[in-house]
Amino acid sequence: MKESAGIGRGLWHQGSTNIRPGDVILSLRPHVFTLSTTYLESHCSGCAGTPASGLKRCSGCRKVWYCTPTCQNGDWPIHKSECAAVQNWSTEAPSEKVSVPSDAVRCLGRILWQVKRKGTGSIWAKEIQAMQSNRKLIHPSAVEGHTHLAQSIVRYLGASSPTELEDYGIMSTADLVDVISRFIINTIALTTPSLTPIGVAVSPLVALINHSCAPNVVVVFPRSKKDSGNEPLVKVVALRNIAPGEEILMSYVDTTLPKSLRQNALTETYNFQCCCKACIESSEVDPREATWCPKACGGMCPLPTEKNRISRCTSCRAVISDPDAVMDAARVGQEALDKAASLKDNNKAKILTTNIIPVLMSAGLTPSTHPLLAIFKLHQTLLISSFPTPLTQDVLNETIRTAGKYSAGLSAVLDEGHPVRAMVLVELGKLLAVDEPSPPGSQTMNGSFPPSGPARLKVAYETLLRARKELLIGFGRQTEGGAVGDDVRETLVALEKELGVWSTGIRNVLEDTPRARITRVE
Repeated sequence: MKESAGIGRGLWHQGSTNIRPGDVILSLRPHVFTLSTTYLESHCSGCAGTPASGLKRCSGCRKVWYCTPTCQNGDWPIHKSECAAVQNWSTEAPSEKVSVPSDAVRCLGRILWQVKRKGTGSIWAKEIQAMQSNRKLIHPSAVEGHTHLAQSIVRYLGASSPTELEDYGIMSTADLVDVISRFIINTIALTTPSLTPIGVAVSPLVALINHSCAPNVVVVFPRSKKDSGNEPLVKVVALRNIAPGEEILMSYVDTTLPKSLRQNALTETYNFQCCCKACIESSEVDPREATWCPKACGGMCPLPTEKNRISRCTSCRAVISDPDAVMDAARVGQEALDKAASLKDNNKAKILTTNIIPVLMSAGLTPSTHPLLAIFKLHQTLLISSFPTPLTQDVLNETIRTAGKYSAGLSAVLDEGHPVRAMVLVELGKLLAVDEPSPPGSQTMNGSFPPSGPARLKVAYETLLRARKELLIGFGRQTEGGAVGDDVRETLVALEKELGVWSTGIRNVLEDTPRARITRVE
């Protein structure tokens, strides 16, 4: 760790050799974590896992679940206070929907109970207190949220006067705001191995890593079999070569977003403007804000804006003839994305995304361009969540095509091995491996995507091979890609048997009678 002018504290590589892509730089258990209310009944509150043997509920609060007595006993020193607080909160709650406080309130409660338990002078407490606070720089839009969280945590702790907070190291209102500010700007998402957010976690060491929209590391929870006794373990994994003397940098925001949206998100939550190379260095076209060449030469043009309406292809220099149409399409696409994401009716949301995708594609937006990339992601999620029973060939093929476009878009924006990119490849490969409900008579389908029969299984196999290669980077070689890597390896073995793959390579088994599953020929 060292401090630099204008940036503050950060982590730097002080070794003598390069850190390689896939190297695990840090591996540690967070100081504290809590599950989101939605996942309290499905995940263990002691290890954040989902054991096949099931969970047992705390007999006191009846809100928290554990996978083993070991997890429950290990969590008891903190849950003892939490248990009573949750019961009191539930008793006073006006409805069942709010009978459990939010994960932020519960996580702050765990932090403060641990401070009280270990003492304000303990190393643990000092590490928490050393995390950065933006109390004096809170963005106006965040004031209301800070105030509500402060009132909630005081109520949750059962404090009726300021003096009752002194045991937690809170001597004034400013101290309380500091606690909340440290939590908000230093919290990381607790995720499943497949990157689904299931809660929040706090690690002072990870919090030292500064932001870049072009990060060289990612923060993940792979859940490796090698670490099964100490989960959840947060791992900081290198995405690319990091030279000695180079700063370790992660991203605080979604880097698939265009610069303006990234800067807005950083300002509102962290109150700073990013000056990384992705935000400062000028390039002719950012893949997040691009259209295809109007002459179809294969090049791209920057997305036209009100400030810069003239947009030329970077290859042939052709000019977009109707920039207003492109800007209107992007604006309507953003409105459609916002509306579809807010709709509770998945069918209505799916109709909206189905209709807007061809509008954006006909306007020339590339798959990596916002909002088209985000709409591909949402559309894929909506399609999978509403799979009909029985599944139809048309729906399956549409889902595969959408996943393919989303994967192609991500490949233009994210580094090879980025865990998000790797997971999308996993999803695409598994979709391709799904049994075809009614495969067409022609197995090749004249070269269209997705293919059918053995050709589809071959593409599934090749896609999952690519996915495994990227998983070893994004989730760490030492973890062998974590739990997802293990699952992909098993799927590949099953596909090898189905395709008749031998040590010399892939050998497709062609049969006269088409059928959904291809058996191995001995």
